[in-house]
Amino acid sequence: MKLPSQRRQVRSRQHGVVMLVALIVLVLMTLAGIALMRSVSTSGVIAGNLAFQQSATHSSDVGVATAVSFLQGASATALQTSVLSGTGVRYLAYRQDPSSGQSWDNFWTNNIPSAAVNTLAADAAGNTVSYVIHRLCNGEGAPFTVVACSNSPVTSTSGNSQRGGQTPGFTNSQVYYRITARVLGPRNTLSYVQAIVAM
Repeated sequence: MKLPSQRRQVRSRQHGVVMLVALIVLVLMTLAGIALMRSVSTSGVIAGNLAFQQSATHSSDVGVATAVSFLQGASATALQTSVLSGTGVRYLAYRQDPSSGQSWDNFWTNNIPSAAVNTLAADAAGNTVSYVIHRLCNGEGAPFTVVACSNSPVTSTSGNSQRGGQTPGFTNSQVYYRITARVLGPRNTLSYVQAIVAM
């Protein structure tokens, strides 16, 4: 049989253990709460960044549409030489490509003449669209006669019959133009979109 003083010592030891366990559980719950808050915060930031990127990509459509309108309205003769000044749309009548391993952002900054860049006013989302039009030819001049251009062959409409072993005739087709749109948006969002059109 335990004496009353021994019973009090056992009870006091038990109360101390419960307090220690309760403190450990409280610390673990606090750490779990902090981890959950950080996870939710990170997910929100990622979702926001994706939304800004998508908005910038959608804004590039305005630059591409503006460039296509220019190409449709310009005469074939006007498109034989570059336009690097004036208030209208500026344009390069020759091809420029990034070198192997060069990023488009580095190429845009260091190789494309600043006079060839067309910049539109910022839209409601805060995206600023700039675009460049390259004619995909080796140089300036009349396509197919003076300079070689990227093109796709189109079959001749003079006849559609084909005898064994012969291919239909080909005519010079439309010239390809590359439109590169660069969008700079909120939170330093940067997006590049390219379109190839034939005129």
